[in-house]
Amino acid sequence: MVSRLLGAVAGITAGLDLPATLHHIVDTATDLAGARYGAIGVLDRHGQVVEFVHTGLDHDRVSAIGRLPIGRGVLGLVVDVAKPLRLADLTRHPDAAGFPPHHPMMRSFLGVPVRIGTEVFGNLYLCEKRGAAEFTEDDEVLVESLAAIAAVAIENSRLHGRLQDLAVLADRERIARDLHDKVIQRLFAAGMTLQAAVRLPTADLAERVEAAVDELDAVVNDIRQTIFDLTVHPHEHRGLTAAVLAVVDDMTRDTGLAVSVRLAPDLDHRVDARGADATVTALREILANTVRHAAATSVDVDLSGAADDLVMVVTDDGCGPHPGAPTPGHGHGLHNLAARAEALGGTFRIAAHTAPGTRVVWTIRTQVGT
Repeated sequence: MVSRLLGAVAGITAGLDLPATLHHIVDTATDLAGARYGAIGVLDRHGQVVEFVHTGLDHDRVSAIGRLPIGRGVLGLVVDVAKPLRLADLTRHPDAAGFPPHHPMMRSFLGVPVRIGTEVFGNLYLCEKRGAAEFTEDDEVLVESLAAIAAVAIENSRLHGRLQDLAVLADRERIARDLHDKVIQRLFAAGMTLQAAVRLPTADLAERVEAAVDELDAVVNDIRQTIFDLTVHPHEHRGLTAAVLAVVDDMTRDTGLAVSVRLAPDLDHRVDARGADATVTALREILANTVRHAAATSVDVDLSGAADDLVMVVTDDGCGPHPGAPTPGHGHGLHNLAARAEALGGTFRIAAHTAPGTRVVWTIRTQVGT
């Protein structure tokens, strides 16, 4: 008997879906308690039967009965009082609701609530004890144990569903961040290129427009990647140093900004692919804000830090944040910068700066690459 109970527990951890696990539990209960029929009814938050698993009735009989139990009568009583119920003849109980047409006659009854603490998920019940007039106290203890296992399986399934829902919400936020930080900023850069191209001689115009079109094609590919595969795999990681230089060139080309970049020599070895991707995305957002809003003439990018930290400081000599401008955590782009830094154990802030302009500090915890 103990091995069968352990087998029921193993059904929960074996990766079976909920109906399969419940079938396993019902079969075990009917077998060990010597019952002809058994079933589990699972209720939703409103007390409606949303899952009904049974054994003992063949397909033809089930088809003839048609409508399955909805949790009224004695079955509803087991849920309402949240206590086991053993009856020699359930048809004599005052709460008996009777049987539908084509349903076999059932008299001996053992029903127990499926619950964890005070939360009742449904009921597990057996009918028609083989070789005896009614179920025993030992049967009741056994079936209560199996009902507890069923409750764990149901709660486990519901928690898994909630985790999946949370994962979907997290993916939505992640997609929104990547679309804003990676895609929109590149579109902005392509637009700046086209705007600058208008002032070029005709001979150079076609070449510049072609370059912008190529960039737009790359943006389309970024959108596809963002939707279908937002992660940066380690084998695709080209190194933080090269990525930073590429973004600086991409975002400041044709802007007239005087650009200075200082990079610690060991960045590519200290920062893993995830940290590098987040840092490059943050740099793109920061430079986009500088180009779009600061009216600056110069920008300085400095990446340094100790063994366990990466510090990126971007300083410009522009007009600085306007009074009342959003602080980190307010506004879509700034919120994304703060969220990305916090996800990697770091911070994002617009630091005090005595000279005209803006000083942005981005930090994350680094991971040693392998």
